[in-house]
Amino acid sequence: MSVLDLMQPIGLDDMKAVRLMNRVDQKYMAPAALLDELLARIADGYYVQHIEGNPLAPYRTLYFDTDNLEMYTMHHNKKLNRQKLRVRTYRSTETTFFEIKNKDNKKKTRKVRIPIDVRMFDRSLEVPEVSQFVNENTPYPVSVLHPCLENSFERITLVDKAMSERITIDRGIRFHNRATGIDADISPLLVIEVKHEVGAPMSDIERALHDLHVLPRRMSKYCIGTALTDPSAKRNRFKPKLLFIEKISKQQ
Repeated sequence: MSVLDLMQPIGLDDMKAVRLMNRVDQKYMAPAALLDELLARIADGYYVQHIEGNPLAPYRTLYFDTDNLEMYTMHHNKKLNRQKLRVRTYRSTETTFFEIKNKDNKKKTRKVRIPIDVRMFDRSLEVPEVSQFVNENTPYPVSVLHPCLENSFERITLVDKAMSERITIDRGIRFHNRATGIDADISPLLVIEVKHEVGAPMSDIERALHDLHVLPRRMSKYCIGTALTDPSAKRNRFKPKLLFIEKISKQQ
């Protein structure tokens, strides 16, 4: 029996009580081998989200960009007021959304999305509502966009028992580049995101990560996946993260 099976479950409806109005997000990259030890250290203080009795939620995502990877390059070059466009299927609930993530010049991230039919995942740009949505919320006409990078992973979602902190742990991350045909597997890595109110004291999971020598480290799946699967993409700024991922992979 895994540690996840021993943690107290919480349903999707109850998770709606977690409202972080002025939140701060912190990301971490950690070896997947640490997952059980990390969960064991915090199990008493957190609920784990279950969907139809399962604490593991599979995700599938497809990112879009221009021929010259304009959105990827803006992120690489640290340009603010940038965007990411993607379609994502939440397989556990069979819901699919076309999503636009906006990062402004104050480093705030805002996500807007619209639902689409799951059967249109690979053809989402053909959906009239998506075309209108993209035209209204981005400077990119649909005609200049194409599918670039696909990824899949499983997500564990935790919430502290005070309902003031939300954590996602992504594992089994794999990429397939639609343009180059190259695959990459970074499943030896966990991507952890901790979200809580600004000014909150150090939480149990932050303390556990610190004790396990896991330091904060930002990571964009789209950027790392593209750097790993597209030889033409700029990658200088991502080299320290790529070397860190390579080191973890060799240790597994």
